[in-house]
Amino acid sequence: MVIFPTLANGSLVADFPRFPNLGVTGGGYGVADLWVQPFTLGWHLKRADIQVGDAFMVPTGRYTPGATNNIGTGYFGNHLQTGTTFYVTKNKATSGNLFTDWEVHGQRQGTNNTYKTPGQAFTDEWGVGQILPLKKKFSKLLQLGVIGYDQWQVTADGGAIPIGPIVGPANVLPFYSVHAVGGQVTYILPAKHLSFFFKYEHEYKSYSHTLGNTIVFGGAWTLATPKPTAPKS
Repeated sequence: MVIFPTLANGSLVADFPRFPNLGVTGGGYGVADLWVQPFTLGWHLKRADIQVGDAFMVPTGRYTPGATNNIGTGYFGNHLQTGTTFYVTKNKATSGNLFTDWEVHGQRQGTNNTYKTPGQAFTDEWGVGQILPLKKKFSKLLQLGVIGYDQWQVTADGGAIPIGPIVGPANVLPFYSVHAVGGQVTYILPAKHLSFFFKYEHEYKSYSHTLGNTIVFGGAWTLATPKPTAPKS
């Protein structure tokens, strides 16, 4: 799987009370980093679906040390991912989901001829959903769910960073974490292989990390090739 191009547009203002000289202000738009996922392995069990994959991120997005309009991260990254869906009921209408991502980051150039390696991070996304039929023949479905995510920095930053007029070790920066909870609505048209979703998540707690809300919406269309045939009676 390859995700490219990815267009990004946004702004950020972040202040660190313990390190007043490390405030960040940024924004801009353009093409972000390249995502390549060479393989994904999946298992379909009686009451669960499981997948494991590995991906890497290539810093193709715009990045200049100290710039306020960066779009890319400026470093290579590796992502070891897992995904699990457990079906609570036999008809698979009620499900629990867990996605995990372990990130390992490469070195990134900073200002004042410094180089920093961001610490490794662990992320989980979870959800509990219920599918409701809107038509008796199940031609239209609605899935309602409670969702959330958590992220922790699990290893210290490496390299050096500018702290005012001097250069110091990057491992003085505190570890960050963030936690969010919210809801998701998905409208599904099985016969047309179409789905549309909307989700909202509120970050209720964070440490050394920005705090805000997340809104995501989109859709998916699956191209069935070859087309499935009706079972013989």
